[in-house]
Amino acid sequence: MLGRVWIADRGMASGANLTWLRQTGRRYIIGAPKSELRKFGAELGRPDGWHTIQEGVEVKLTRHPETDETVILCRSADRRSKEQAMHDKFSQRIEEALGSLAARLARAKKPVDPAMVNRQIGRILQSNQRAAARFVIALVPDGCPAGFVLRVAYNASFDDWATLSEGAYLLRSNIDDWSDQQLWKAYIQLTQAEAAFRIQKDQLHVRPVWHQREDRVQAHILVCFLAFVLWKSLEMWQQRAGLGNSPRTILEELARIQSHDVVLPTTTHGQVRLRCVTQPDAAQTALLDRLGVVLPKRMRLAEHEAATLVATA
Repeated sequence: MLGRVWIADRGMASGANLTWLRQTGRRYIIGAPKSELRKFGAELGRPDGWHTIQEGVEVKLTRHPETDETVILCRSADRRSKEQAMHDKFSQRIEEALGSLAARLARAKKPVDPAMVNRQIGRILQSNQRAAARFVIALVPDGCPAGFVLRVAYNASFDDWATLSEGAYLLRSNIDDWSDQQLWKAYIQLTQAEAAFRIQKDQLHVRPVWHQREDRVQAHILVCFLAFVLWKSLEMWQQRAGLGNSPRTILEELARIQSHDVVLPTTTHGQVRLRCVTQPDAAQTALLDRLGVVLPKRMRLAEHEAATLVATA
């Protein structure tokens, strides 16, 4: 129990889950909702205390004012670019929709029901929630046939907070004796676990939600867990060999080494089947040598295959 750390994303950061982790004495690193960042706006704005732990990622440790937990503030350049693009996209959608609505009001030949217009505005903002708070919208009485015009202003506080918080996220932990780098690296392993549970999208082509039976869902989870164990084993094997920590690169490089069956027909003994392994190229040979793997030139046939050949003969 002492060496185990529970890691979960912000979808699991409920009060009940956190209470259970604390009461049972478990150590944890858990993602926090984006809304909690506002409690640490001052820390986000201070330039001191940030450490670059890998290219494009900075972290900063502080304390939670209510729970005294360790708080890991994180900033990602890639995430910032993504969130900026999303804000820009939704802002543009709102501006275009409001511009179209204002134009329709300007063309109106008779009074327009303001309640109907407010419902339209609500639908526009609802479908573009990520940027909705950026706009201050009002129906201003006017002498035009519609009876009012649409006035749109920008909320400066939204832009100020977006500039400060885009690309930032928050982790909470009850671990006090780890560095910021250790805490972040432990949490980021969650992405590898999530990748293992996405195996059904490329290798298995099956989603758990399609199983419709509890035993099949559990079997699917078991397969994903075993895949993750194999993945981590290969990663540690790779690290010990001084080859970095990208198992996918190893698999992609070695995937071109295949086994082939050479079938030789005979006049007296049916068919002779030899299972041969393709010879690795220079790069693959060097990689296998670093991993300490020796490829056989031939592979033995499975018993049922050998029995099939005897039966055929």
